[in-house]
Amino acid sequence: MSFDIILSILKENWPSYLQGAYITLLIAVFSTIIGALIGLLIGVVHTIPLRKKSFKAVILKIINFILTVYVEIFRGTPMIVQAMVVFYGLYAYGIEMDRFVAAVVVVGLNTGAYMAEYVRGGIVSIDKGQYEAAAAIGMGHFQTMVHVILPQVFRNILPATGNQLIMNIKDSAVLSVISVTELFFTTKSIAGANFRFAESFIITCFIYLIMTFIASRILRVIEKKMDGQDAYQVQTKKEEPIL
Repeated sequence: MSFDIILSILKENWPSYLQGAYITLLIAVFSTIIGALIGLLIGVVHTIPLRKKSFKAVILKIINFILTVYVEIFRGTPMIVQAMVVFYGLYAYGIEMDRFVAAVVVVGLNTGAYMAEYVRGGIVSIDKGQYEAAAAIGMGHFQTMVHVILPQVFRNILPATGNQLIMNIKDSAVLSVISVTELFFTTKSIAGANFRFAESFIITCFIYLIMTFIASRILRVIEKKMDGQDAYQVQTKKEEPIL
């Protein structure tokens, strides 16, 4: 193994590496957005107050049970198994799904199961006095969520969402089992052609590192923008107008 061989492989196959990285980023970004929306919906539904002995309460309990089963299944099973079940399971019933779409669906559902717990934890962490204050001025549950609670939850779960995006960039490698042409699958094809597995995957390591590093730095900038200024200047003395 030498540096010259690595450069040679990169020179010959850089379009394939670039295409694989592009597909990986698309899957990670789209699935994280879908997962965040699913998690947001489940988190809000789980926090709806239940009224005893009412038809709506029974329906809500059934929905909560179904959502809980979904969360437990996708958090309790490996993503590689989920990909096999979704893609080949649907194919067995005559439903032929595009591999890229199947990848986004699988990773999105997996992400949604984790994001649901992040959102629920973010909602629960909000002081109860804010709910009481919102109820005192006549706000319903969904009004309180939209105008009072969720804006704070978004900031609280942003680090977890960013971490999930970085995990999706790396975990997309398991989608090679359904032949999605992401970065890992592309590298296997390159290494199978040149029989230089170590050198080919060293390039892939650096590409993954670059993608995750850039993603983490972008998220840090977004967090700082949402935090606002670190310090505020408070005017304590009234200044005389300049004549």
